[in-house]
Amino acid sequence: MDVKGKPGVPTLRGILIRGTMAPEPLAAFRQVLSRCDCTDLSAQLQTETGTDTQGHFLRLRLFDATAQSWAPGFDTMALAHRLGLHPFDQTADLLREIVITLLMSPVNLEFPSIDEFESAVLIRRNSVLAAHKTSLAFETAKANRPPRYWTYKEGAGYTLNPGQDLIEALVTATQPEISGQQYSFSCYRATEYILLQSIALELQRSHPALLQGLQALWTQRAVMSAEFHDVFLRELGSIANPLPALYYVPGDRVWFRNPDEASADATGFEGSWVMYLGSGLFNNFWNHTKPYSLAEKCVEIYHWRHGLYQDAQGAARIDEERIKPLIQETLNQPEELARVMALMTRWREARGVYTLNGGCMDTSREFARWVRPGSSDMPIPKT
Repeated sequence: MDVKGKPGVPTLRGILIRGTMAPEPLAAFRQVLSRCDCTDLSAQLQTETGTDTQGHFLRLRLFDATAQSWAPGFDTMALAHRLGLHPFDQTADLLREIVITLLMSPVNLEFPSIDEFESAVLIRRNSVLAAHKTSLAFETAKANRPPRYWTYKEGAGYTLNPGQDLIEALVTATQPEISGQQYSFSCYRATEYILLQSIALELQRSHPALLQGLQALWTQRAVMSAEFHDVFLRELGSIANPLPALYYVPGDRVWFRNPDEASADATGFEGSWVMYLGSGLFNNFWNHTKPYSLAEKCVEIYHWRHGLYQDAQGAARIDEERIKPLIQETLNQPEELARVMALMTRWREARGVYTLNGGCMDTSREFARWVRPGSSDMPIPKT
């Protein structure tokens, strides 16, 4: 895979858990592995305990040889296949894929407690399960929500109706098997609903008071866009220091950029926000039964340029029906597929920059902040 500006080979870092004291922390961590049905992973772990200026810590990571065997070069997309996991059918296998990919992180992942690590794993599980069931209507100029739960307020977005449950409202808005209807979202807003639902489900289990705060907040206004990112999410990687191109953890929020300037001017086609499901697949908001492989996502975005037209008002639009046969044709021709992938799997350029060198691959991943009582670092706005 050709990724322009690829840095040197990253080092396996794994996770670091604070608030621990030897010799107890490893036994406690094994309890978490047991809850995730991953106790046998203990034999594959390199561990270190110690004390620094911030106190006691426990560092855990896979042995280098194990990580290289399971995910060569930090390519986690085939990990489930190599290990014979079936995370779409078995929740235990999904938890295992999440734990393993975290334990081979190329960036130091720090948690203030073992409980906080457990919550991080469960939020990721919740995100994958929710994304699997989310199916929406694609509309670039309008949006709607189930009126029993949501009311649109100018300047406040879709707010929760008094007396309604936030989790139930989020599920009903995104999962047609519950509501019987597909509601209109942008893919960006849809990822917010998935992540908020996933966080709220874990808060219901481990921090009910914080969930009550979110419930009260959403009856007044929605937290959206840049504010949502700042309040709820943590981001790893940057254009200056990218993550390995194929390192993904189930539950990551991922951005694929449209590198073609002309077609990126069409509303809704600037790029694609998705959730990584594991097993090398990304969710499909418009048909949840057909998740995307990396190749399918890259080829689709590449061909947006070939569906570009101007409507009667002179606005840029994309004719998706026109490009469907082009997408399939490219996927079926190995030489053409290799050419397109070589272009699209380059790092994306900075926002607003379009040259012939940029691809659609993002350099960072986004996931939930800490949520436990006493360690949550979500700066929840006051209602």
